[in-house]
Amino acid sequence: MKILVINTGSSSIKFKLFELPQEQELLGGTVEKIGEKKGSMRYMLTTPTGEKIEEQMEEAFTDYRSGLHKIAEVLFKREYGLLNNPEDIQVVGHRVVHGGERFSQPVRINDQVLQQIEALVPLAPLHNPPNLEGIKVSYEIFPAAQQMAVFDTAFHQTLPSFAYRYAIPHHFYEKHQVRVYGMHGTSHQYVAQQAAHYLERPLQNLHLITVHLGNGCSMTAIKEGKSFDTSMGFSPLAGLVMGTRSGDIDPAVIFYMGRRLQMSMDEIDQTLNKQSGLKGLAHSNDLRDIIQREAEGEQEAKQALELYTYRIKKYLGAYYAALGKVDAIIFTAGVGENSPLIRARSCAGLERLGILIDPAKNAAKTTTIREIQQPNSAVKILVIPTNEELAIAREAYELVQTKQSD
Repeated sequence: MKILVINTGSSSIKFKLFELPQEQELLGGTVEKIGEKKGSMRYMLTTPTGEKIEEQMEEAFTDYRSGLHKIAEVLFKREYGLLNNPEDIQVVGHRVVHGGERFSQPVRINDQVLQQIEALVPLAPLHNPPNLEGIKVSYEIFPAAQQMAVFDTAFHQTLPSFAYRYAIPHHFYEKHQVRVYGMHGTSHQYVAQQAAHYLERPLQNLHLITVHLGNGCSMTAIKEGKSFDTSMGFSPLAGLVMGTRSGDIDPAVIFYMGRRLQMSMDEIDQTLNKQSGLKGLAHSNDLRDIIQREAEGEQEAKQALELYTYRIKKYLGAYYAALGKVDAIIFTAGVGENSPLIRARSCAGLERLGILIDPAKNAAKTTTIREIQQPNSAVKILVIPTNEELAIAREAYELVQTKQSD
């Protein structure tokens, strides 16, 4: 069964084509800088004859529709031999960022589901609209395919009420659904499952801390296989220092910005979501650039990295306390998988908790799951590559199989 996974972000589209149940990746790529004057597309594919092809091009993509039609053009390119017509795609799996309290499992998309996703736009105004656009255009391009939605918030629906409620008047939750939802759930769940398989232990027997570090960053405490607490909250703005997002901040700062500095709500929103985090601290959200600048002696870069890794360390300690015991800490996503320096500094000083990184293992580079702790570390420290698109494809495939057996 051929399953296309579409992951529409705030200005990009990630896409992968899989053959399931073999879990063979036939095509993977990204359309970036949608809506800007100069965009780009890159992809890698494996032809039916086994030939590997990698392409990269610059092209302006005015909207998600133009990006998705370009993806379809690649899929149906005759010389690649991937697909002959749209009917070859049996399932399209969509990442939807916010499912609110309505969705704790993947669902087959129908008109009612679309309306419910649209109703959740106020909870994720930057993410759910592009997710919806991706679904609607997919219906046009692949009319015969089953369209499935996998929600980023679903994994966190197991949070206990004392972890997801805010200490504000009840009606904000009861009437307006103001609570912790968490994000990156697909990634946190995927790497937790991978860890259980690697450790040869049932997931329900494990206590884990998963650390997803990319341009967006979040951490999750996983108790007996279920999300117990998570760093992102009502929105993706809370928690860790991120590429352009502030992470945790005293709410009174927002009042000060509005009353004293006469900033509008839109200006405050833009500042905290797009101009803060590493970009606000060091004028760049490229961690590689900041690490290089610190190595050259720049104090601004040094302070940004100190703040970034200190916040991760604080959450490691907090989640260790919340769980009572920890079997493994898992680093994942672009930064978590590829930056030995960030991993080392985030765990430094936690030796009394039994968290001891081995410098040589940490510095080694591989694309597979690996352990980077010292032999006498009480807690395993794992680096596990995430694959949200494969996780979505698996969920969609299982949902199709369940529907067929009903």
